[in-house]
Amino acid sequence: MDPEEGDVRNEWPLLLWTSVAVMVPVLLTLWCSAQRSKWKSHRKEFFRQSKHGWHYTDLFSKPTYCCVCSQHILHGAFCDCCGVCADEQCLRRADHSLACKEIMAPCSPDGSMEHRWVRGNVPLASYCAVCKQQCGTQPKLCDLRCVWCQTTVHDDCIDALADHLCNLGEFHHLIIPPHYLYHVNKLRRRHPEEYAKLAPSRGSGWTPVLVLANTRSGNNMGEGLLGEFRTLLNPVQVFDLSRLTPSKALQLCTLLPPGSVRVLVCGGDGTVGWVLDAIDSMKLKGQDPFIPRQVLRNVLEAEVVRMDRWKVQVASKGAYFRKPKVLSMNNYFSVGPDALMALSFHTHREKTPSFFSSRIINKAVYFLYGTKDCLVQECKDLDKRIELELDGERLDLPSLEGIIVCNISYWGGGCRLWEGMGDEPCPPTRLDDGLLEVMGVFGSFHCAQIQVKLANPVRLGQAHTVRLLLKSSKMPMQVDGEPWAQGPCTITITHKTQALMLYHSAEQTDDDDGSSASETESATKEVESH
Repeated sequence: MDPEEGDVRNEWPLLLWTSVAVMVPVLLTLWCSAQRSKWKSHRKEFFRQSKHGWHYTDLFSKPTYCCVCSQHILHGAFCDCCGVCADEQCLRRADHSLACKEIMAPCSPDGSMEHRWVRGNVPLASYCAVCKQQCGTQPKLCDLRCVWCQTTVHDDCIDALADHLCNLGEFHHLIIPPHYLYHVNKLRRRHPEEYAKLAPSRGSGWTPVLVLANTRSGNNMGEGLLGEFRTLLNPVQVFDLSRLTPSKALQLCTLLPPGSVRVLVCGGDGTVGWVLDAIDSMKLKGQDPFIPRQVLRNVLEAEVVRMDRWKVQVASKGAYFRKPKVLSMNNYFSVGPDALMALSFHTHREKTPSFFSSRIINKAVYFLYGTKDCLVQECKDLDKRIELELDGERLDLPSLEGIIVCNISYWGGGCRLWEGMGDEPCPPTRLDDGLLEVMGVFGSFHCAQIQVKLANPVRLGQAHTVRLLLKSSKMPMQVDGEPWAQGPCTITITHKTQALMLYHSAEQTDDDDGSSASETESATKEVESH
């Protein structure tokens, strides 16, 4: 035999085993990935059909025990409505054997309501209602919590609460109890007068709250926030605006006594405007009696003030047979570097939402975009590209890069833009004066200087009507934080309506935390139609 043929024959087993060694892990990985995807698909469908609000997690934030087998959970799911937890093996048993928080159920003939207990996994630092000692201190499934009033009690003390009734706890005046919806469902004639007759059973001061949250806003913590509200309130009061529009969510108001509802809006300026527009549409449909009397960012005492709302009409150049785009403005309109940063941020967040998971990252990204614009100056020569008219009078613009039109006092994370450093006299501003404040900025660096009170804006004036003519090229624009790129057009901002708002003043903390002041004012919400 030729020696070379022998060498080739000896190499075949080596090549074979090498191929097997490479392919087997690859095939196993692909198989595991396919099984994982299949399991996720089954799990998603299972969660969708369940009466529980299940959420799967690979890591619980505290020691957690299965409500079925009582064993410590490594991988499993929890219900953000009732608090039941289960590992993967016990999930289906938990779904069938453990009832969730009922959104609609009858009560006792005398109107009282019994506690609805869930065993184990009580909140940290919770105390027994009987002996006043801390609950949940043992490393096992122990102690109980009422899903409605949030009362916690030791296993050994539960008998002492045998005759104790549930009063819905600290937030009883904000909760829609299950027996109210049960009685509403039994009504033969559904009319506001009938709902008003049911209200006295809830006691004076009952102002049920609806929570409308946009889980796509902010730092992607909306899901957890909604879960907290579902735990504290009736789950029917909590709405995810990424799955349901505000107009549909607000229809729950039609089942409650007229003028009794509060609405908590969680999201950015665009979310607030979205909800306000939905309330406007309720008026057009003749549902004025059911419009929420109070729409809040936080359920706190607040001053009732009037706030102007504005119509922004965008007529693109050459589109003579198209209807102009019409937007609603509550806070501000801008064209220039701040809109460019918002547009860049928005575009990249839409592509990779998981990356923008914290405020620190968000602010860092904004800083990078601002630094880039300082070097590139994409919005320079704005004065040559735009004509500005205030109440019909054309202004000669200095060499600007941006124009900002404000309805409220705050802009850009708590900055009092119109006042600037406060070292120059300027006309006062009000939310209800029918006037807009129009300012200019020289660039991103100038915006940063204004925010830290090292510079003043270019005050262009106050006006009842603002008109901008974009003569050439595309420019970044935004209304209440919703950015877009706009080609040649005419933009007209006119007064739309006034609304009564709840305004929580944060003047005492403005110097310490300007951003909270901005969020408080920019999230003022409509309470009645003017």
